[in-house]
Amino acid sequence: MDNPPEMETLEHATEVKPTAARWAGLRVRVISGVVMGAVVLGALFLGGWVFSVLAIAAGLQMIREWDGLTAQEGWKWKAAGVAYVALPCASLVWLRNVVIAGDANAGTHVVLYIILVVVATDIGAFFAGRRIGGPKLAPVISPNKTWAGLGGGVVSAAIVGGLCSTFTPYPPSIIACMDLAALLALVSQAGDLFESWLKRRVGMKDSGSLIPGHGGVLDRVDGLVFTLPVFTWFLYLAGMYQ
Repeated sequence: MDNPPEMETLEHATEVKPTAARWAGLRVRVISGVVMGAVVLGALFLGGWVFSVLAIAAGLQMIREWDGLTAQEGWKWKAAGVAYVALPCASLVWLRNVVIAGDANAGTHVVLYIILVVVATDIGAFFAGRRIGGPKLAPVISPNKTWAGLGGGVVSAAIVGGLCSTFTPYPPSIIACMDLAALLALVSQAGDLFESWLKRRVGMKDSGSLIPGHGGVLDRVDGLVFTLPVFTWFLYLAGMYQ
């Protein structure tokens, strides 16, 4: 006997709801991401004082959010926050102004490389984690992250890193671009997990509410906080800059 229309509607709603919940908030995240991307890319290509002002403004907001996350902690946490924010911001400014022979826009290109790699990591992890699911990566720290998400992030980063070899002077080859991108994807995920741990220990979901769908600035750049110093160190060791 066929189910009545009311029952079929109820069953359909039961099937659709988990999928809808899985992708909840994606539209807001995408719109915010596009706006942020436009601002960052505009400042990156303009360079000079525009880029420096953006880096300083981001750093000040990051310090503000760090103070909120460590409000009950002592001076050691406050000092750690200065290093946590200053090191990636200083690395970012140095990279934007780096000079490499054979590329008049080397600073723009290397910063674009690392930004695209980290963004690819986040996007790959987001979609793979929600589409595939499976075992949790670190359930105590971040219950939503999965091993599938980590794998998706690494693969996405490697692909995008290889594509970036068409313009970036460092890394110097497509294989090197892909290998370093895969490594940076792991570093980025470590940065993400660290901030998740920091928020969980104080019972906060986000570090702030400045960016709709993303939370605070720290929520959006937690991967870059770890990857920028690492990438800068690799470039320094390569000795390609002048």
